Amino acid sequence: MSAPADLPEPDRVEGAPHPRETERLLGQSEAESRFLEAYTSGRLHHAWLITGPRGVGKATLAWRLARFLLATPADDGGMFAPEPPSSLDIDAGHPVARRLMALSEPGLFLLRRGPNDKGDRLSQDIRVDETRKLKGFLHMSASDGGRRVVIVDSADELNTNAANAILKLLEEPPEGAVFLLISHQPTRLLPTIRSRCRELRLSPLAPDVLTQALAAAGAEGDIQTDALGQLAAGSVGEALTLTHLDGLGLYAEICATFAEAPRYDRPRALKLSTLATGAANADRYDLILHLFDLFLTRLARSGAGLPPTAEAAPNEAAILARLSPGGAAARAWATTQQELSAAAQHGRAVNLDPSALILDMVFRINETADAVAAR
Repeated sequence: MSAPADLPEPDRVEGAPHPRETERLLGQSEAESRFLEAYTSGRLHHAWLITGPRGVGKATLAWRLARFLLATPADDGGMFAPEPPSSLDIDAGHPVARRLMALSEPGLFLLRRGPNDKGDRLSQDIRVDETRKLKGFLHMSASDGGRRVVIVDSADELNTNAANAILKLLEEPPEGAVFLLISHQPTRLLPTIRSRCRELRLSPLAPDVLTQALAAAGAEGDIQTDALGQLAAGSVGEALTLTHLDGLGLYAEICATFAEAPRYDRPRALKLSTLATGAANADRYDLILHLFDLFLTRLARSGAGLPPTAEAAPNEAAILARLSPGGAAARAWATTQQELSAAAQHGRAVNLDPSALILDMVFRINETADAVAAR
């Protein structure tokens, strides 16, 4: 259930508390109300698929539901049954809450990526041997009675054999077990898994809620919420990643690189490429590729008459307007975005040199700017 001590937890965002350490969930009251209504009406489903963009609180909700289910006494229908709960809140001092924090609660199984065969790093997916441990947990805990909760974080990472093993458990759910499956891209899951779950979809956070969530997550310093909100698309997880890796600064460098395109700023391009090299910069490399994709998307939307509501970098509005002045330019940028997104995915898959991939993207973007200017 827990990751080896020398390996990072696969479901923790660097620089942020783990979802089990977050007591409050901001901006998702509708999803909480739907679950609570199902519980209090006696229609608690055995499997819930918690969906929505990355970083909007899906894992936090799963841990809140687990605390609630394991700490709330079942209504036996007797004369002295407790009043139906009016919220999912469980006191942090409750024994269940303390055990969950320590990953020692016997009623919970956390299914997530484990170590690879060598044990020196995390595997790329959730493998079937991890699901075999889950089957053992369900079998052994059945004799204890009471409710059991399984968190799958995330279901997107199940490999084929593991997904089929989970499907069988969902088809024949053990008595008293509730499955909470977290998914960022539910359309990629087996349709049969989706069909056996009730969905709780979470929405992107509004700007004011994003500000509160960042403060609750411990973000410090002068947070440029409007700019973060533009790039993070209402995801506190994305906003924390941007804050931790200076994403706003990186995006500003991308915009400045093409401020005079097709006369792009070569020194800035070289600087960007060097920032992504080396194993220690793997997260920054991924972020730079993501920010290039966002830049191209914002160019296409701007030319199509949907400019951003706020700037994510200094002079961004003027740069977008100059490079993408109308519908023809928007189409050109949309095509470039699709091509470079595929190229980035391929480059990552074959371990292409990060510096070379980034410089190639810069050249391709500059070529599109040249073509747009010539029209």
